[in-house]
Order: sequence, then structure tokens, then C-alpha cells
Amino acid sequence: MNYKFYHKKKTGTPQSQPIPGREKEMIQGRSGGWMFDTGLWNMLRRCLLIGTAQSTYYADKHELTDDFVKVVQQAVLTDPTRVASEILYASDGRAINNSAPLLALVLLSMGKTAEAKKAFCEVFPQVVRTGSHFYEWLAYTKSMRGFGKVIRDAGRQWLSREDVKGLAYQLLKYQQRQGFSHRDALRLFHVNPPTEDHNRLFQWVVKGWEDLPEEIPSPALAQVWWYEWLKRHPDKTHEAITQGHLTHEMAAPVGKMDQAAWQLLFNEMPIGALLRNLGSLTEIGILRGDERANLDRVESVLNNKERLRKGRIHPIDVLKALKTYQSGGKLGRSQKTWNPVERIVSILEKAVELAFDAAEPTGKVFMHAVDVSGSMSGSVVSSVGLTCCEIATAMALVTAKAEKNYMIRGFSTQFKDLGITGRDSFSSALRKARDNNFGGTDASVAYDWMIKERFKADVICFWTDSESWAGYHHPTEALARYRKKVNPDVKAVYVTLAPYRITLVDPKDPLSWDLGGFDPGTPRLIQMLANGDI
Repeated sequence: MNYKFYHKKKTGTPQSQPIPGREKEMIQGRSGGWMFDTGLWNMLRRCLLIGTAQSTYYADKHELTDDFVKVVQQAVLTDPTRVASEILYASDGRAINNSAPLLALVLLSMGKTAEAKKAFCEVFPQVVRTGSHFYEWLAYTKSMRGFGKVIRDAGRQWLSREDVKGLAYQLLKYQQRQGFSHRDALRLFHVNPPTEDHNRLFQWVVKGWEDLPEEIPSPALAQVWWYEWLKRHPDKTHEAITQGHLTHEMAAPVGKMDQAAWQLLFNEMPIGALLRNLGSLTEIGILRGDERANLDRVESVLNNKERLRKGRIHPIDVLKALKTYQSGGKLGRSQKTWNPVERIVSILEKAVELAFDAAEPTGKVFMHAVDVSGSMSGSVVSSVGLTCCEIATAMALVTAKAEKNYMIRGFSTQFKDLGITGRDSFSSALRKARDNNFGGTDASVAYDWMIKERFKADVICFWTDSESWAGYHHPTEALARYRKKVNPDVKAVYVTLAPYRITLVDPKDPLSWDLGGFDPGTPRLIQMLANGDI
């Protein structure tokens, strides 16, 4: 027995206390540890990218969303134009889904200034892109503010857009959501049809087409006509799908859906629908190991980086699809079961990597420190069914795969080799990370280990929820010692994967950065920071 524990405790400031002289810059996290305040705009971006609709290890979803709402309201008072830019940034395929940007959009519309109203109107059509978005926005608006002039103007413009064919597609595909139907929306906004095609479309929405025209009224209304024709001729589902280019949301409720019908739908299925329906398509026999042509199409769609980008397919959605598909129906909402096709698994593995944005190797040495503490394994992110630890591991792995010189280790109160390398598949990496979840959180142990081993990294990447509390000294103090003893020019990047208003980055450190959320561009941004490009 000796007093090493007491001596060790005195070598720095315990994370349960603020750093002396820096008290005004620090706040106490929900874990009890003291960290720096990330600031208004970093917090806003985190909430938009990550969302707050799911409880985390340290906070209930109501508490998190209260924080989110307050941050948006404060930001709108400060700079509503910047808020609009942040909403648009997150909505453009960077947030896990569009719900947080839609909620923030409603809060922006509630701003009292003319600048806030103008900013809302300018980004509205770019954020509310689909019928599903429109319904969700309506639901939030009804419960939070009501339908004043700025809302009615936005709704009318959305429902009277010049692209009638695109509008008809949205009205047909999403006929009702969130307690609203399109009939409700037309009556709410008192839309005057600007063209005859709009008039026919609105008549269909409100009254239906009791007497189906013998011929398609116009190319813009072709899908609506074929949908109505299929309702009257359900035994001719194949013809309606082929001629009308109907999606499964349009055909399945009114047609007779056999395997041949699903094959026709599969042939033109958009990338998002394909990703969501891989299990169902396998269960009904469309995707099988001996159906080479169908598997080739899946590969051509999901392993095409440009298609992933244009479809706003978030890499975490692909990761969720991979996990769900491999489960054979044991995970997710589907009541179906299937035997996973190995080639589909391989395609999804590749799609995860492609959905992230990474550049050519930098030649720098990277240390990836993945938070594997209990809080990371106990937090399931939003609706994707993945823990923070799993997402952190995937993001670290895709960043490592883009480089030649790296190490991936896990930290809690120890800094442990996870056995993960760039040769790992995402599935195997997630399994290894899950097998190593343990302990409290102390980010400083990564620096302690690198000092002891004299590991000279150019960039240290932490993938964490930032709730570090268990150490005898703060990570910033440990980083200072590392720079003094090993590499004075090392850069530190902390990727925060929870919507908390805390950061491990010292705001006075020009070589440390805080990146928020699950932005697909994070790997490239880290590489740019490593090269000094930004």
C-alpha cells in the first residue's frame, strides 16, 4: 500500500473542478465534470445535425429539446440570417434527418423582426422539400405558433409552385401525415390555382376524380391519372406501374401486389426507398444470391457516390440499414424476416464509406481516440437505432481508411487497443467497439498514454459526447504536457456526438477544434485541418 493515488491527484486540476482562473469560461456538464462552454453557434449546429428527439445517457429528450429551443430563440435574436444559413446547412443532407431543421425553421418564423421573417421565407422552400416535410412543418407550426400571414404565404407558395408535375408527385406520394391531409392544407391556405393543371390537381385532392377522364389530362398529371386508373383496375397493377411510373407508396395501397409487381417497382425505385426496403425485397425474393441483375442494380445505385449525394443519403442511415439488414429482421420496425444476402452486406459496407466525404491520404499520423465509456454505449441516437459509440467507431474508421498512418484506440478511464484497423469492415469494427464498452469517461488518458509511449501524432481525433469527468487533470492540461514532451505542433480535433453545450476544446488554443454532430463532411474537414488548408 502506498500514497501514489494522492500524489497523482495533485498533479493537475480534477475534472470535477473548473481550471483555476478559467472559471468564467467553463460550465459543469450533466456528468459533474467541468468543461468549456462551446458557445451559442456551435451548440446550434450540434442540435441541428444531431437532433434532440431521443434521450441520451445524461439527459431526457424533453430537457435536451428545451435547451435546443432556447438556443434557437437566442440565436434568432442575435442573427436570424445566420440561423437560416445554419438550418439550410443541416437540412442539405448533413443532419441525420430533417426534423431538427424543420423545428428550428418554425422557431425562426416566430422571430419578431422583419429580418427573421425574411430569412424564414428565403430558406423555406429549400428546407421543406417533400410532402412529408410539409406535413411535419404544419404539425410543428400548429402546436407552437399558429397560422399567421408569413405562414400562410409560405404554405400558398409551396402548394402553387410552378413545377406542377413535381407538386403532383408529392401530393400523391404523401397523401396524409402528422394528422394533416392535402385537403386540409388547401383549405387552410386558401390556394388559388395559378394554372389549369393546378386546378385539376386541386380538384383531385379535394373531391377526387369520380369520372376518370378517358385520356391523361396533361403530362404533369399522368401519375395521378394512372393511380386513379389502378384503383378501378387493380388486376392491372403491372401495367399501371410500368406506364405510370408509380412508386410503391402509390401502387401498394390500391393494386394487387405480387412478386412481379415488386420487381417492376424495384426497377425504378429511388435510392432512399431502395435503402429502406432491402429487407422486404429480400424477403419476397427480389434480392437473392442468384438474382445477379437485381444485385447489380443495387450496387450501381448504392455504390455511386454522386447518387448518394444527390439523394441526400446520410452515412448514418446507411449504417443503420447495414445493421438492420444483417439482423434479418430482428432489428427495426419490420415484421418481416429474411436471410441476408452476403453481396448486399458488402454493398452496404462500401456505401457507408462512400457516403462520407474523404480526400486523398494526407501522409500525417493520426491517433483516433474513440469514447467507449458507458455513456456512449447507453445513448441511442435519434431514430437510427445506433449508439453514440457505434457511430463514433464508424466515423473514426472511415477517417482512418482514408489514411495510411493511424491508430484507433478506445478510452474510458483507460486507453485501450480496440483491435480495429482500416482493414476492418464496419460490421466488425462495431462489434469490437461494443465488446469494449467500459467505465467512466476521462479523455486525458489518451494523452497520458501517448506521453508514456512517446507516440508522435500529427493529429489527435477524439470521438466523444464530451462528458469527461473521471480524471485527475483536465484534457487541456494533459494536451499541454503532451506538446511539451512529445510534439509541440500536434493538432487536436474533438468531434462531439451529443447535443450538449460543453466542449473539451480550450477556446484559447489555436491548434484545437470542436466539430459537431454527424456531418458526412467531417473526415474531409479533419484532413483539411491536418494539412493546414483551413
